[in-house]
Amino acid sequence: MPRGRRGSRVSVLEAGGEEEAPPARSQCPQQTQAAEEQILLRGIFEIGRGSCDVVLSERTLSWRPIQPERPAGDVECDLLCKEEIIELKDIFSVKLKRRCSVTQRRSGTLLGITLFICLKKEQNKLKDSTLDLINLSEDYCDIWFRQFKEILAGFSNRPKSLKILLNPQSHKKEAVQVYYEKVEPLLKLAGIKTDITITEYKWHALSLLQECELQGFDGVVCVGGDGSASEVAHGLLLRAQKSAGMETDHILTPARAQLPLGFIPAGSTNILAHSLYGIPHVVTATLHIIMGHIQPVDVCTFSTRGKLLRFGFTAMFGFGGRTLALAEKHRWMSPNQRRDFAVIKALAKLKPENCTISFLPANSSQDVLEKQVQGPPKSDSSDQWQMIQGQFFNVSIMAIPCLCSAAPAGLAPNTRLNNGSMALIIARNTTRPEFIKHLKRYASVKNQFSFPFVETYTVEEVKVHPRNNPNGHNQEEGGPHETASESSFPWNVDGDLMEVATEVHVRLHPRLINLYGGNLEEVNDSNVTCNCL
Repeated sequence: MPRGRRGSRVSVLEAGGEEEAPPARSQCPQQTQAAEEQILLRGIFEIGRGSCDVVLSERTLSWRPIQPERPAGDVECDLLCKEEIIELKDIFSVKLKRRCSVTQRRSGTLLGITLFICLKKEQNKLKDSTLDLINLSEDYCDIWFRQFKEILAGFSNRPKSLKILLNPQSHKKEAVQVYYEKVEPLLKLAGIKTDITITEYKWHALSLLQECELQGFDGVVCVGGDGSASEVAHGLLLRAQKSAGMETDHILTPARAQLPLGFIPAGSTNILAHSLYGIPHVVTATLHIIMGHIQPVDVCTFSTRGKLLRFGFTAMFGFGGRTLALAEKHRWMSPNQRRDFAVIKALAKLKPENCTISFLPANSSQDVLEKQVQGPPKSDSSDQWQMIQGQFFNVSIMAIPCLCSAAPAGLAPNTRLNNGSMALIIARNTTRPEFIKHLKRYASVKNQFSFPFVETYTVEEVKVHPRNNPNGHNQEEGGPHETASESSFPWNVDGDLMEVATEVHVRLHPRLINLYGGNLEEVNDSNVTCNCL
């Protein structure tokens, strides 16, 4: 932080962060746009090391250095006098800047105004930055300060109060530290009130969301891994069904979640963060929440014999499910060791599942919003269902692209967050070396589906019916709390183990929940290689 004279320090009240160079953006097209907008305020502030003519309009803040008159066509003058612009929608906080002595905390000589700005960096990364508008006049700064506060209050989509659910057991047990060191200072800076609950056991967040009062909150934020985020999403959607007076049997058109969900990545793979933000970057995730960037996301229901098991985004049956089941038996290992051990052991014991797979192909010409208006899908009366049966090493059903460091293009690269369809990816019985080649392809730029034993479909519904059930016993009821049994088949649903003995029906529901996140741009090809095979 810049130092003043000896015995004093320059600070921004309640800033809690280091100051950076002003975010300069010179955009000639926006100059014209700013000129056409209504000017709210105009004045002189010192920015950087020189005095500037500052203009606050309806959508932008622009400034131009005040320079002595020079001959027309002076190139140096044109460069020095270049106008710089920031958009008001990128500002998330404003504070009065004061010079405080060592003993002073909340008073001192006024220096001006500090704006806190959300900047877009490379590879979808967001970063917080500051812009200091220096002027020593109390009355002058007060007028500008009030105007900025009024502008920020006008962004109604930005949350003012959040319920925080923190999983201290995620990955390397660093979620608590991540929140208090990186997330909370930014939320305080933005003036967002928080209520924090640190979960104590598995499904604690789920039970909490069934009981707690959420009326005063604008959103719910989960700090943890993919399993934690999925649990909270499941809880929010179950709460929505209860509020709508709906039973969990035979849900065809579930009620939408009433509050948006924010996700702060603190897990091992962070698939949801990669798919939402492009990178598992804590500050980026936090700024998306602060700025109120909302992304509607498709969700699946998993049911058996008409009873809802859970809501989720992705599922794997076969190799993916059995790998997770092995990992769950060795939770005493570190996350990376547990994952690698489970993959190797599952490959050593690799065997196909004998099952029947029925699916309803997605109608690509039908708009997502039209599907929502039309009501429940006519599953029983439709003759468009297709069926395949045989022996399969793995079955993946994914409503989101599932980007991660080991699969930079995504486990389902042709799927989007809200395109109204799921990817059904089937790996039939083949040799172990060929199946391993298929898995390794996920970490490269090559097409992981260009194998004769791999089939891909774009679907709306899927039914997976195992045909080699040892004794056909019915699964005990209890939703996601099911315990493993010898007669049940393991499913990997969003990184959580789900044991089911009978047919599982997976149905897609477009835009069922809102997540905090922006429109993800295409992620550049990565050189990340798989470290588990």
